[in-house]
Amino acid sequence: MRASRLAIPILLTALAAGSAAHAAPASPFRGLEGSWTGGGVLSTSDGNQERLRCRAAYDVGGAGEQLRLNIRCASDSYNIDLSSDVAYRGGEISGQWTEASHNASGTIEGRASGNRIEAQARGQTFSAGLSLTTSGRRQTVSIRPTGTEITGVDLELSRR
Repeated sequence: MRASRLAIPILLTALAAGSAAHAAPASPFRGLEGSWTGGGVLSTSDGNQERLRCRAAYDVGGAGEQLRLNIRCASDSYNIDLSSDVAYRGGEISGQWTEASHNASGTIEGRASGNRIEAQARGQTFSAGLSLTTSGRRQTVSIRPTGTEITGVDLELSRR
């Protein structure tokens, strides 16, 4: 499978881990519990763009430092079925992800500060940088992968 097809699962894991930045610093995952929906645009190096539609479910465990997520996104060319376990410790986020439809996996790590997150997602063949800002019940995300034909993903999610 081409690296560009694997980029979306990694990017979505980055999105999910990054969305923790809007809650209290002691336990950023507590404010994520529940369902989120939205979408955005995926851009490719040949100048094409595709609309993405996404749904996410977040389950918070322990004292709020563990997050289990499931995300499904679709466009004309992509169907994504992603799950991940992410942890928060002392301002840092880290975790593992798997994407069932592409048999892919990887890691994510980054830092939360206020309502913003900066993170790096890594898979077997490439990496992606993430910048996320949360304001109230809305999240905006900018993802810039390297090593793929995908040049960017810009998303907005809202709590349902």
